Order: sequence, then structure tokens, then C-alpha cells
Amino acid sequence: MESTIQANVEKWLNGNYDQSVKDAIKELQKEHPDELADSFYRNLEFGTGGLRGLMGVGTNRMNKYTVGIATQGYANYLNKCFGQGQVKCVVGHDSRNNSRIFAEITANVLAANGIEVFLFEALRPTPELSFAIRYLKCQGGVVCTASHNPKEYNGYKAYWDDGGQLVPPHDKNVIEEVESIQSVDEVKWSGGEAQIKLIGAQLDEAYLNMIQGLSVYPDVCRLQQDLKIVYTPIHGTGITLVPEVLKRFGFNNVSVVEEQMKPDGNFPTVVYPNPEESEAMSIGLKKAKELNADILLGTDPDSDRVGIGVKDHQGNWVLMNGNQTAVLAFNYMIEARKAKGMSRSNDNVMKTIVTTDMIDAIAHANQIKCYNVLTGFKWIAEKIKETESTENYIIGGEESYGLLIGDQLRDKDAISAVALLCEMAAYEKNQGKSLYEKLIDLYVQYGFYKEHLISITKKGMNGQKEIADMMEGYRMHTPTAINGSPVVQLLDYQQQKGKNLETGEAWSILLPKSNVLQFILADGSKISARPSGTEPKIKFYFSVHAPLQTRSDFDAVHHQLNQRIEGILEDLQLV
Repeated sequence: MESTIQANVEKWLNGNYDQSVKDAIKELQKEHPDELADSFYRNLEFGTGGLRGLMGVGTNRMNKYTVGIATQGYANYLNKCFGQGQVKCVVGHDSRNNSRIFAEITANVLAANGIEVFLFEALRPTPELSFAIRYLKCQGGVVCTASHNPKEYNGYKAYWDDGGQLVPPHDKNVIEEVESIQSVDEVKWSGGEAQIKLIGAQLDEAYLNMIQGLSVYPDVCRLQQDLKIVYTPIHGTGITLVPEVLKRFGFNNVSVVEEQMKPDGNFPTVVYPNPEESEAMSIGLKKAKELNADILLGTDPDSDRVGIGVKDHQGNWVLMNGNQTAVLAFNYMIEARKAKGMSRSNDNVMKTIVTTDMIDAIAHANQIKCYNVLTGFKWIAEKIKETESTENYIIGGEESYGLLIGDQLRDKDAISAVALLCEMAAYEKNQGKSLYEKLIDLYVQYGFYKEHLISITKKGMNGQKEIADMMEGYRMHTPTAINGSPVVQLLDYQQQKGKNLETGEAWSILLPKSNVLQFILADGSKISARPSGTEPKIKFYFSVHAPLQTRSDFDAVHHQLNQRIEGILEDLQLV
């Protein structure tokens, strides 16, 4: 066993840890040495967004001690920045196993460090925590969730006073504080319980009222109050507020998927509780077909992501990807606000660099500024903060099923997105169209953009190195052509440089460093490679587009774009 692993194990066996933890370590030593090695070979990294990992004993696992150390480091930094006795924080959690325990540990450690804590009385959506930070004028917040990861995982997201997740310089500074803690004995575990206040119904009311204020066509919602809606919370927090917000929007024909209604950290009906996965939406899809519904919606465990299903142009039920949903949502907020006389000359929208460029085309045609930021909603939050004194933010989104409508919170929000997506479905139904037919009309207007995503998982101690080697290979040996089309531009966000490979012209990329590569082809195709920041994966994003002259050409152009993506995959040996 490596010396680092052995040293970490001995530290836990001989340190101030619960006896049950020491017994579990001894059991691993006897029965599962490989698992022991993975549990102790490193400290679970407090990344730029917080913690995320498997639950269990060890330095590389989510447990009482890793959560306590993370919170102590975060508390130290908050008190340095704002002054002890002046700091307030909100703490929340989702439906995962141990989430409540981790949230209470977090609240206790913050309070023991002199911080006033607002602890949600029970599980709540992550976006409500972001809203609460701003509403209660807090300096920070923490939510215990692993978002859409499998049941074995949990996590810890840290926020700043604007309601957004940590960004530079605070993210790195908090990491330094956490890494400076050498022992669990440095953690203040208790002593400030009087500083903790439970919150719930009052915040719910304020949050729901805010969402109601986002509605552009409340009259249409009333006209289409019988819109057939099927909703699944996939065993998560959405059940706490989604039915209520739909009721307040005027929709009275909402069917919740019973098998996935109850919050349950074991996620008994799915492998991945993620609306991006068709398997997670399959029970809801079956119910939508049975009821001949107008729209199906599903939210992940902490309710920051939303997926939708609709009937396509041939009447078949399909699940839309995050890019398609974002196109519909962005276009609706731009079109509807313009039609109602609500648009302003300084309106803007925001998206990430791997989200469909069709949004850029829509924004440009409507003379609205579209910002492109790095992957991760914290960058959208940071850009809102940067521009809010001179510009009017409308909507932001990312391809991974995240939307933020309005600026009253600063993280992706599936609760408000569900409400607005249903309003969109009602609006189009009132016009005699489905959402899918509206999407085809937008393809005719702006061009047919098609995207595809592949994730390659590399687990364990060697996984990170394998992913790093893949990225370095692409960086050092850039393809000259892909699928027969020359690579005309290379965008390297790690080096913050763009280069025209035909002319040699180079330019600076004015975004923070990020390990992302993008290849732009002569035919307009775009391929992006990016290691995930929250999972042991490398992700490849593919975007192709072509003109669509009429609705009747849809199937033929769709087939043509599919073939182009398949050719790219084969050329890059990703199939």
C-alpha cells in the first residue's frame, strides 16, 4: 500500500474519529483493500464549486469529517471577508441519503464559528437556496446535494453573497482555507446552536411569488388551464413546490408520476436520477402517452435541471435535449416580451460555450446581446453581476438542462423553468401548434442546428490521468480535417488562445482559464472536448447545422445532419 494511503489510514485509526468509523476501516482492510485504497489515496477535492463524491469512510469520501473540514474552511474565509459576528448563511439539502445529516453538520459548524444560520426545515430545491441568500441578505450558503449523480454520491455546493456559486477569487481562496486544515480537531463541531433558525413556509411564499411574476402571458395560461401536464420529481425536491407553482399559474390538469413522487435517496425506479437520461423519464413518458398529455416534465433530485417530452411532428412522443429546450425558452422570452411591449434596448441573454449557437442566431436577429461564458452556471451568475448596472438580463441557459429566467436568484432553476415551459406549451396550443412544431418553425427561420453529446467515464485513481492524457493529445496533435472538412479554427480555453489554422492569425480568449478545446470546421461544424468538473468523465459536444427551407424538408435535413455527426464520431474513433 502506498505510503500516502497508509498515513491517511493510520491518521483516522489513531485520531479523534468515531469508533464506528474505525471499525469500518478495519473491515475494509480485511475484506476490501482496493476500496480502502480508493477511499484514502487522496483528500476529496474541494473543487471550485465544493465537494462531490461517493459516500463512505475515508479522506476521499463524503462523510461527517470531510463535510466538517470543508465547512470550517468556508467559515474561516467568510469571517475573514465579512468580519466575525456579521455573517449570515443559508443551508439547505435535497432528498439524498445523509443529506439532512450533512446539512445539520454544516449548520452546526457554521454556527459554532459565530455565523448566523438559516437552515431549511426540510428538503427544498437548490434554486430556492440561491433565492434565499439574496432575499435574506446573507453572505453565503451551502446546499448538500450531488445533483443528478447516482444514489451512492453526495455533495456540497458553496455560494457567495450574490446567490451564485463561488467564482474567482473566492473559490480558490476557500480551497486554500480548506486545505490548510490539518486535523478534524480544528473543526468547531458545536457550541453555536442558538445561532440556527429554521426557515420554510415564508421563504416558499416569497419564492413562489417571484416565479409568478415571471409569467408573460398569464391570460393564456387561464385560457389553457386544462393543458394536460405530466410531471415527475424523480424522487427529489421538486415535489415540494412544482405542483403548487403550476396551480398558481392556473393549470389544473397536472398528473404527478406516482411511482417517482416520494422523495427517496435510493432512487428506486432509476439508475441515474437525471432527466438527461431517457431511462429516468421512461415512467413519465409512459404516463404521458396513456393520458395523451400535452407535455411531460421531469426535474432532478435538487431541482436545478428540467427535461421535457412532447409529441413530434408525426405525433410520436420524444424527449427533447437541453439545447432544444433552451432554444424554445430563449425564443419565447424574447418574442413574448417583444409582443407585450416589455423588451428593452439593453436586454441581454447568456449561455455557455458548449450550448447551441442557434441561440446566438436568434439573439442577433432580434438585436439582443448574447454572452457566451464557460460551462457552469456560476459563470452566468458572475456575468449577470458584472452587467446588471447597465444591462437587463432576460434568460440564461446551458445544454445540460439548466435554465435561469429573470435575475432574482443566481443558479439554474427548474421550478421556474417548469412553470414557464408549461406557459410556452399553453401559448403554442392557443396558436394551434405544439412545442415541437414551433421548434421546426424556428429551424426554418434561423437554420437547423443539431447537437450531440458523448461522455466517456474514467473511474478510479488512473481516471484523471487518462482524461488529462486525452486532452493533451488533442492539444499537441490537432487534427487537420475531421469527416472530410478542414479544421479552420482551434480554440484553446486553457491557453486562452484562438487560432485560425488557415491564416495563422491568433487572438486572445477573454474568459478565465478552463480545460476546454474547440475545433471549428470549414462546414460550420463545432466539436468541443471538456473534462467534467463534477464527475470522472470527459465530454465531447458536437454541433452541426444546415438551412431548412420548409417544414416539409425537416426529415431529409435531419437525416443529413445525423449522418454528418456519425461521420465525425467515426473519424474521431469515438464509436
